[in-house]
Amino acid sequence: MKRKMQNVSTLEDAARKKGQWRDILRRLLRNKLGMVGLSIVLALVILTVFAGFFSTSHYNAQDYTNRFVMPSRAHPLGTDNFGRDIWSRLLYGGRISLLVAILASSIALTCGTVLGSTAGYFGGKSEVIITRILDIIMAVPGLLLAIAISTMLGSGPVNTALAISISAIPGSSRIIRSSVMAIKSNEFVEAARATGSKHLRVIFKHILPNVIAPMIVHTTLNLGGNILQIAGLSFIGLGVQPPIPEWGSILAAGRPFIREFWPMIVFPGVFIVLTLFGFNLLGDALRDALDPKLKN
Repeated sequence: MKRKMQNVSTLEDAARKKGQWRDILRRLLRNKLGMVGLSIVLALVILTVFAGFFSTSHYNAQDYTNRFVMPSRAHPLGTDNFGRDIWSRLLYGGRISLLVAILASSIALTCGTVLGSTAGYFGGKSEVIITRILDIIMAVPGLLLAIAISTMLGSGPVNTALAISISAIPGSSRIIRSSVMAIKSNEFVEAARATGSKHLRVIFKHILPNVIAPMIVHTTLNLGGNILQIAGLSFIGLGVQPPIPEWGSILAAGRPFIREFWPMIVFPGVFIVLTLFGFNLLGDALRDALDPKLKN
């Protein structure tokens, strides 16, 4: 009888969670600006992941007889100073930017989850030590810290992701810490403790699943900022280095020709702006959809 009641309770919980996610999806689909952002992000992902299907030539194929060609049918966005197709380079460069941004966000989210949940759940000295370390990191501007770390580690996609993720850890940790502190005093957490559940089980099974909403919103908004920082580091020569294409390095390559040949500057800038715009719109829409106060 007891097992049957537990099974019924489990089914009811599953049905309730399914209904909650259905409501979240419905509110997200009703947000017009959010759909615009989602469309931009999906278009970016499709174009970059399947760049080979959409590109007109190899991103590093040089043709000195067709240098500085204006946009045409053969080259939709023109060619650069080495005769390379700008459209192909932007597609493959977007793949690199997106992969590095996702890696940086994953590192920041993992470290932020560990530090934030530890500080918020246990409190005491561990909270004081963690928050003070995070305060020191936050005292340094994010881009400046990324430049310093990238200078020490060197260039490359992985080192760039590490440099950016370290400056993003405090933001993730603070959001998770505040959410954990708000949830840990709830009755279901107290019941789990009363039944003898260990701390790790309480954190991973009862607390962190209820922190998913702010984590999703923060990570989505963070992706756009990461792409901007990646482009900034590559622009000054500390991020992803040629011949690997990346939006910031493409901008840097076009800087000497800004007066003579505008496509090398304008089109990479448009890609960066549209990507930031899409992730920001999608992040705002997810925040509104996941907010229980806006349910009605």
